[in-house]
Amino acid sequence: MDILKLAAEMFMKNSSTSGLSTDAVMNGLKGLLADDSGNLDLQGLVGKFGSSGLGALVSSWLGDGSNMSLSADQVTEVLGKDKVEGFASSLGMDSQSASNGLASMLPQLMDQSSTGGSLLSSENLGKALGGLSSLGGLFK
Repeated sequence: MDILKLAAEMFMKNSSTSGLSTDAVMNGLKGLLADDSGNLDLQGLVGKFGSSGLGALVSSWLGDGSNMSLSADQVTEVLGKDKVEGFASSLGMDSQSASNGLASMLPQLMDQSSTGGSLLSSENLGKALGGLSSLGGLFK
């Protein structure tokens, strides 16, 4: 499982997205959070939160302890109102619902993409997510 699909599934689980496909959410997230190559730019996201004065939040997500919560307003502040509204529009939902879903998803995504206070490398992240994916088959 790749990080973009994981993010989409987390977003769908944490928000009112009835009728949305994983592909639609993945495309929306690409427009909101991707780098020039179309990959989720987690390192860039860490930088955005840090430069917005929310470094302590990010540190809690990257560390091995409990995660501090993120508000919908903080999501909009860091990502930009226009970008969040564009994301929401691409999914046919209001921007408040989209911000709430992102506020639930982002801490979880960062937490699962990190260990010991640092983001996993792309190679190690792929291995970790692949392992999680294969474990999921055991519990069906």
